[in-house]
Amino acid sequence: MNKPLVGAFLAALLLGAGAAPVVAAEPAQQGQAQETASKAGPAAKAVTFAGTVALSNCSGSVVRSPDSAPTDPALVLSNGHCLESGFPGPGEVVVDQPSSRTFTLLNASGDGVGTLKASKIAYGTMTDTDLSLYETTSTYQQIEDSYGIQALELETAHPTAGTAITVASGYWKRTYSCDIDGFVHQLKEGRWTWKDSVRYTPECQTIGGTSGSPVIDDATGKVVAVNNTGNESGQECTDNNPCEVDENGEVTVREGINYAQQTYNMVPCIGAGSKIDLDREGCGLPKP
Repeated sequence: MNKPLVGAFLAALLLGAGAAPVVAAEPAQQGQAQETASKAGPAAKAVTFAGTVALSNCSGSVVRSPDSAPTDPALVLSNGHCLESGFPGPGEVVVDQPSSRTFTLLNASGDGVGTLKASKIAYGTMTDTDLSLYETTSTYQQIEDSYGIQALELETAHPTAGTAITVASGYWKRTYSCDIDGFVHQLKEGRWTWKDSVRYTPECQTIGGTSGSPVIDDATGKVVAVNNTGNESGQECTDNNPCEVDENGEVTVREGINYAQQTYNMVPCIGAGSKIDLDREGCGLPKP
């Protein structure tokens, strides 16, 4: 996974600098991120940081479904492995758990303009997908009135290979531009398995702290996935080294390639008032 930074920092304390994985917060990796972003080229004009957020250890974004009302509580999208309660185990689904987590809201230039506060974890899991949805104490209209920022709209259709995308990290205030290279039947990493994952072309060299970043279709400006992991050292199916498994069980390892989890299948789960209803028709999220 694109490691949550707090977890990586604790690993460094416990294991020592020599044994710990590289942490995104270190200056050397900051330079690497700048170089990567430069090589990737500028993001499309339609894609800015407006609506993205920075968590304490990850990235995220304020998102809405096409049917969301201005008076609905705003939702913040990130990864399941970014939850403050820690990684959900295989088969574990978190629903309607109280949370007072805060998020720094960014404007188009990447400047922090305000703080949003969660009222609860509406949904979180690392089973089949890797996502979390926080319900906030602010409505979409209140955010727009206070900060002039609109939520990012979630795409309702399965994305297609070859689509130009931008991964917008609110934590690092950096973007990574590439294309959707294809889709993975099963992506296995350690104890977890994700289905129909998005595989990036090599230009998107995401790092720790970019976890939870929205993956935005450059042409439409809509969110098609949430960034979550990459194979760091060429190992097979281990933590931080996911492997691809096809329909026939054949395993492929792609060192240096990064991945995301699609979000179109969660749109039908969002009902009136931003309530997550896993029994709604078309909802593709795992149930508890």
